[in-house]
Amino acid sequence: MTNSSSIVIGRDLLFAWTARTIRARYQQSILGWLWAIAQPAASVTIYTIVFTRIVKVDTGGIPYPVFSYVAVVPWAFLAAALNDMTSSLVQNINLVQKIYFPREILPIAAACARLMDFGIAFSLLMILMMIFQVPITATWVYLPLLLVIQMALATGIGLACAALNVFYRDIQSLLTLVIHLWFYASPIIYPVSLIPAKYHWVYFLNPMAGIIQGYRDVLLLGSSPGPSLLLAGALSFVVLFLGYWLFKRLEPLFADLV
Repeated sequence: MTNSSSIVIGRDLLFAWTARTIRARYQQSILGWLWAIAQPAASVTIYTIVFTRIVKVDTGGIPYPVFSYVAVVPWAFLAAALNDMTSSLVQNINLVQKIYFPREILPIAAACARLMDFGIAFSLLMILMMIFQVPITATWVYLPLLLVIQMALATGIGLACAALNVFYRDIQSLLTLVIHLWFYASPIIYPVSLIPAKYHWVYFLNPMAGIIQGYRDVLLLGSSPGPSLLLAGALSFVVLFLGYWLFKRLEPLFADLV
């Protein structure tokens, strides 16, 4: 089989498995795809009550529901994608043991399937922006760049976690804890301005800090992404390279240990 044929087969398998994952997720679900909106909307409602009624947070004049929702949506994508990717190999034992195919298809398809939820949830952001009269500007052209960087980060971490979860099943539980702590270490419910400037060089070593700030700059402030997104992009692609390298290094052992 030629390299071009392998690429075509891998691409088709990725598309097919992504579609299968999406169908399975919403099968026999009463709300179906509405869950993609309900979950982040519920979170933002709680955050809005807490941070506008109880603890005042300065959002620079941006209505808090929009301020938080624009961060919650990409965060929800990352958290869900990582959880799905980590369990993807273990949940498909028969395929991994009996059929040869590029094993990375399974975790990558899990992440791609979550992009649909991201798109659905993003539609509510546009509605919120219209309600609160936040203008849509030309800087929205940077949105694909933000998605690529975030997808690189999720894929790199997800591939590493999926591979390690084959050998150590408590990786899934550890990931849940890390995601919980990571949430508070990222500017989701609070602005970056709350972090003293002298600590920004450390704070932005968290790629999600730069990515979320990038979403706010581009979608809410009408400004081009700052240096923090450049750093986040560099770190995300390093993570992607390392995650893929680890996955391929451990892949020959999957069938025996899953």
